[in-house]
Amino acid sequence: RSLQRALYKDDAGRRLSELSAGPLFAGSIEPDDIESGYIYVLRSQSAHPFIAEHRQLIHKIGVTGRSIESRIQNAAKTSTYLFADVELVASYKLAGVNRARLENLIHRVFAKAQLELALHEPFGLPSKPQEWFLVPLAVVDQVVQKIMDGSITEVAYDPKSASLIQD
Repeated sequence: RSLQRALYKDDAGRRLSELSAGPLFAGSIEPDDIESGYIYVLRSQSAHPFIAEHRQLIHKIGVTGRSIESRIQNAAKTSTYLFADVELVASYKLAGVNRARLENLIHRVFAKAQLELALHEPFGLPSKPQEWFLVPLAVVDQVVQKIMDGSITEVAYDPKSASLIQD
């Protein structure tokens, strides 16, 4: 009862009366939603032999609060983008989402498929990009859908079958 009294006294207090509080993000933004950014999926245009051979499976999956175009503007100059231009292959608009937590969730789902590749920066220093994964684009889309409908905790990514499996 003390919680109930506190909720009535606090103007910012909220009660959830529905099992679903709505999607984290959707194809359409409601008028009162606050845009948070985008999930983006990129494909490298690198000439590196391994990347070129597996280009259709290697994707950078990230989250940004600014425009994707500005995020990838100087891609060819940074190790984050494998010192190559990139192609945007998918994007999902976010609203009312903690971007860092969402990105961590996506990266945890695909952790077993993280690309193990060391590059050398122009000054010869080794660099190991973190947000690149060997995963089909269709599976990335499935993971986004599972996050949207709240069922992401029921699945795991299996790199051997390149698919989502029941967890």
